[in-house]
Amino acid sequence: MDLKLLNSEIQEFINSSIDKTITKLALQKNPFPVMEWVSILNQIEAKTKSKEKLPHWFATKNIIYPSKISVEQTSSEKTASYKSEIVSGESLIDLTGGFGVDDFYFAKKINKVTHCEINPELSNIVKHNFEQLNVKNIRCLSGDSLEILSQLKAEYDWIYIDPSRRSDAKGKVFMLKDCLPNVPEHLDFLFNSSDRILIKTAPLLDISAGLSELKNVKSIHIIALENEVKELLWELHKNYFGKTILKTINIVKEKRDTFEFVFNENSENPEYGLPANYLYEPNSAIMKSGGFDEIGIFYKLKKLHKHSHLYTNSEIIAFPGRIFEIDNTIEYHKKEMKIFLEGKQFNITTRNFPETVDSIRKKWKIKEGGKQYCFFTTDENDNKIVLICKKIK
Repeated sequence: MDLKLLNSEIQEFINSSIDKTITKLALQKNPFPVMEWVSILNQIEAKTKSKEKLPHWFATKNIIYPSKISVEQTSSEKTASYKSEIVSGESLIDLTGGFGVDDFYFAKKINKVTHCEINPELSNIVKHNFEQLNVKNIRCLSGDSLEILSQLKAEYDWIYIDPSRRSDAKGKVFMLKDCLPNVPEHLDFLFNSSDRILIKTAPLLDISAGLSELKNVKSIHIIALENEVKELLWELHKNYFGKTILKTINIVKEKRDTFEFVFNENSENPEYGLPANYLYEPNSAIMKSGGFDEIGIFYKLKKLHKHSHLYTNSEIIAFPGRIFEIDNTIEYHKKEMKIFLEGKQFNITTRNFPETVDSIRKKWKIKEGGKQYCFFTTDENDNKIVLICKKIK
């Protein structure tokens, strides 16, 4: 960590360069010979990326940023805030501390937080930033976190861990055993230090695969921001042997759409039906959960097809996803396409349909955008249909 970055003139230059094109700035002569130009450029780029994602860091003076990749990979403040609502108690140890965003929010709920980071440079940066952020209940330790945990010989109310995928695992199916630390291998060791473990994984991890590797999983939280799944949170309790609850959360601005159900315990069959007045499309967190039947049954909606994951009924109801009013339903035939869609402008979505959005646009010369939406899908009778809609929510 180079404290010369905190020079008032350098900080002023960084702040005045937010949102500027880095490639253009890189061609300029370094106005601060005491500091490497590439380090200053990295601060500009990383801080720019933190503007929306990490508003507390962005607004605080004398924050030092690691590489832009570290900022890209860190939790956003919104997802970190959600995580803090899961934990409670006196103490928590984070075995993969990173940039410390999650710990900043854990420290609002937990009296003593320990931040472990194997990279000493990053550990020092985080310690410095916590001082600027006026956080006094987080201890920063650098080194192998499993060794630290073993040496401390302490018990914690929670262990938090965000394992990173090993670089030599590229191209393979994403499994927790392919990550560092290897959580499945060390699970019994971790339970010696805490009865509760919270694991963050990337959305790429298959839920069934994760459950096959782990044990004592009480719940899985699927977190989406603005309808894009960002992370999975696996809540493990040492002596829990019951059913796993899947909780889906889509955070849109300051609002949350939530839905939860018991994993693999749907005793009812969904009802199927042809398109009615309104179309319902679940948000991405629900789509990731695989609760395709559960969502339709809970909201008393009819499903268009077993594999379409679109729902319909004759009334508008509150729903965790997008809602459309169906203006017209046409069969996917040349005649109908020429009359209703060819050469016009629509937003296109495909669900359980044999052609891609790009091929449909090219084939029928459909322009992108506009206020109308088209869903190319399959109905309960296996007919290829197009739903022409306008968005309500």
